[in-house]
Amino acid sequence: MNRDPRAKQTLEPLLFEKGSPGRRGYSLPPADVPAADAAALYGKESTREAVEGFPEISEIDVVRHYTRLSRQNYGVDVGMYPLGSCTMKYNPKLNEWAARLPEFARSHPLQPVEISQGLLELMYRLEQILCEVSGMARVTLQPAAGAQGELTGMLMVRAYQKAKGNPRKKVLIPDTAHGTNPASCTLCDYEVVSMKTGPTGLLEPREVAAHMDEEVAALMLTNPNTCGLFEKHIVEIAEIVHAKGGLVYFDGANLNALMGVAKPGHRGVDVMHFNLHKTFSTPHGGGGPGSGPVGVAEPLVRYLPTPIVNHREGAYVIEELPESIGKVKSFNGHVGMHIRAYAFALALGGEGLADSSRHAVLNANYLLAKLRDVYHAPYPGPVMHECILTDRKQNAHGVKTLDIAKRLMDYGYHPPTIYFPLVVPGALMIEPTESESLETLDAFADSMRAIAAEAADWPELVTGAPFTTPVARLDEVTAARKPILRWLPE
Repeated sequence: MNRDPRAKQTLEPLLFEKGSPGRRGYSLPPADVPAADAAALYGKESTREAVEGFPEISEIDVVRHYTRLSRQNYGVDVGMYPLGSCTMKYNPKLNEWAARLPEFARSHPLQPVEISQGLLELMYRLEQILCEVSGMARVTLQPAAGAQGELTGMLMVRAYQKAKGNPRKKVLIPDTAHGTNPASCTLCDYEVVSMKTGPTGLLEPREVAAHMDEEVAALMLTNPNTCGLFEKHIVEIAEIVHAKGGLVYFDGANLNALMGVAKPGHRGVDVMHFNLHKTFSTPHGGGGPGSGPVGVAEPLVRYLPTPIVNHREGAYVIEELPESIGKVKSFNGHVGMHIRAYAFALALGGEGLADSSRHAVLNANYLLAKLRDVYHAPYPGPVMHECILTDRKQNAHGVKTLDIAKRLMDYGYHPPTIYFPLVVPGALMIEPTESESLETLDAFADSMRAIAAEAADWPELVTGAPFTTPVARLDEVTAARKPILRWLPE
């Protein structure tokens, strides 16, 4: 199906381009106290006169402006979000209701433990659920997101190795890793050693053995990896690492394929982080908030960030650990996300969490089967929760991955992740999650097939897209190199 490339594009004007002097969006009663001199109160350097060029606008114009902008937003409540590695699943409204209960929403982290028992019990029980899902001994809920979870985990790795007499110097990371993995290692003063994955997209034991020595503190492994494939050698790889005194860090960003089905702690994993905003369905995107709890095996429990919540003599208490790495986030982390994740887990139950993983894997393989005849699939066989296609077939017509992503916007979809992982040239990384119905998957596949047909029959249509969005294709390179961060009146 071709969409009309001549569709009109309209751009909402800036507020600075609206209004006229004298208009107001508010009306205040006369002051019943004398006016204060702000400069005298706060200092001249902290005050200013009226802002030159500041828009003066009526209430209705302000309301219409922001309402029109809101209608241009794309979100998971609008349509499918096929971003690979991001797990943009639907956030059930039940979770939102729970997080907004007054007893939760109006609590304060500094209020006494005696009147915070409900929240502490929730955090304690959520930890037990995460331990059950992962096979880890204890979990900290503090980290604010996955990247901070990685940093937290690697700080505990360093503390563990240092206590054994040598913090060691290196961390092994496959070339399919998330970009935050090497960043977290560098922040912990480790040298990153990159390892190449094999032709099947998996990390081979012999590659690990070739790099493993007594100066390696840990291996960081994402499983399923960023090619959407299960690292089937993980037990053998863990044995190689452990034999030289190293630890295995498990990047849990893709846990949505394993939740309730396989436990990393039973596969030789020593420390891992969870992305509650991914796997356990709490809102994310646009900067957060996220939540990245970290689970550890028994030897690392003593290094967990504090405080931790324990249950003693019929009450929930907050306790310190003498060998802790210290705080990584204020108080107990993003508690609102903990409430949502707990509601999600309770609503589904153990079997429901496992079913979620199975449906996520089924949906990804269904899309792969529907599209692999018109797009190149770099790896044979089934995938886990996400699939990768490439632009190899479309390149013959001058159409690239970016063009396909832009054209997909004309069909009403958010584009998938593109050009990642870096080991797959021209990658289109698609993760439907378990949220999407068969009808939605079919409609998305039909759109992708239509774009493949357009690339062959009318490539200029695809390379010129998008046509139906508020703005046409942007110069993304210039925007990144020369951003305009302030609007200045002429």
